[in-house]
Amino acid sequence: MTNVASLQKQLGYRFKDEALLQLALTHRSFGGQNNERLEFLGDSILNFIIAEDLFARFPQAKEGQLSRLRARLVKGVTLAEIAREFGLGDYLRLGSGELKSGGFRRESILADAVESIIGAIYLDSGFDACRERVLFWYASRLAGLSLKDTLKDPKTKLQEFLQSRQLALPRYEVINIEGEAHAQTFHVRCMVEALNEAPLGRGNSRRLAEQEAAQLALVALGLEEKA
Repeated sequence: MTNVASLQKQLGYRFKDEALLQLALTHRSFGGQNNERLEFLGDSILNFIIAEDLFARFPQAKEGQLSRLRARLVKGVTLAEIAREFGLGDYLRLGSGELKSGGFRRESILADAVESIIGAIYLDSGFDACRERVLFWYASRLAGLSLKDTLKDPKTKLQEFLQSRQLALPRYEVINIEGEAHAQTFHVRCMVEALNEAPLGRGNSRRLAEQEAAQLALVALGLEEKA
C-alpha cells in the first residue's frame, strides 16, 4: 500500500478505514477495483454541498446565477487545481500506460480522484464530516465569489447569439499544439458563418484557447469591445 499519511495531513482528514482512501486513489488503468463508483458518489455529494452553500450565501441570486456559480466551482479545472494543492498526483495508483503518458498530471484523472476522495470521506464518516472538509477546501474560492461571476462565458455568448439569428453554430479547430506535454500551448480557430476570417485563440488548454477564440469572434461581430 502507498504511504498516504502525508496526504491525509494535506486533506486535513484521517481515515478510519484507510482502504477507502486507497480505493479513491486507484484509477481504472491500475486494474481490479478502482475509484469510478466513489467518483460517482463524490460528484453528487460535491454538487449538493456547493449548491447548499451558494443557496445560503446568495439569498437574492436567481436559479441560473446559482447554477453558473456551482458549475464554475465543481468543473474539472477547479477540481484539478485542488488536487494539485494536495500534491495528489504523487499518490495516484495508475497503470503503466498512464504512468508513462503522465496521467498523474492529467486534469481529468486528478479531478476524478478528488471526487472519489469526497465519496470515500462520506462513507468513512458521514455527511457532516464530508461537508466540513469540502467547505474548508473551497473556503477561499467561495469567499472570493460574487454574482458578477455569473456572467456568461464567451463560448456561451457566441452560441446564443448565433442561435438567436438562426445561424450555424461555431466550429472550433485545433490547428497547432506547441510545447512539452506538461506545458502545452493550444492554437484554436473559431469558424463562424458570419465572419470571413476565423479568429485564432491561444491558451494552455484547448478549453482556454476556444474561449479566447470565441471572445475574438464576439469582437469581430461587434458584440464586445476589444480588450
